[in-house]
Amino acid sequence: MTKERTGRIIGASFGLAFIQVNAGALPVAAGTALRVPAVAAFVALLITLRRAPAPAPRPEAAAAAAPAVHFGRRYRYVVAAEAVVGIAGIVIINNVLHTPRATVGWIALVVGVHFFGLAVVWRMSALHRLGAGLSGCGAAGLALAAAGAPQAAVAAVAGVLPGALLLASAWWKVRGDTEPGRTATPSSGASVS
Repeated sequence: MTKERTGRIIGASFGLAFIQVNAGALPVAAGTALRVPAVAAFVALLITLRRAPAPAPRPEAAAAAAPAVHFGRRYRYVVAAEAVVGIAGIVIINNVLHTPRATVGWIALVVGVHFFGLAVVWRMSALHRLGAGLSGCGAAGLALAAAGAPQAAVAAVAGVLPGALLLASAWWKVRGDTEPGRTATPSSGASVS
């Protein structure tokens, strides 16, 4: 499996987790209506990636110029910063501000911002759009929590929606990779961490 496919699986896994965890704050029927299709989309993604033919080798010049997923030192810096900022924020939200319902908004915001770093590290401009979407959901979730909105509203905006964005971004990129007669460029779709 290529590093780009591995990145998509990682991102889709987090998308699935966002949905599974946060759908619990919704009424049971709505939560189930979100959880089941999310699992189906994730499993279908795994099957599609497993069955997809290996990408054709690229000429050296194209390979050198094209963005690629590398899980090297710069990637680890972005993820480490995400973890430190995320944990620090959760501690402050829960122990200083005493607003645990804002936690999901904070997580979505931090995950969204980390995609801006990955966009730079991997030279994939599509990740800026994914980062903006997730950050926007996180900021909206924080605002809802600050305004005293019900936990279900915060979970839907800052948890379920970001999860759907992560899953959709993995599928968007896979669609371009597996469409017959189409050569996908690495920056044509939002590959995920």
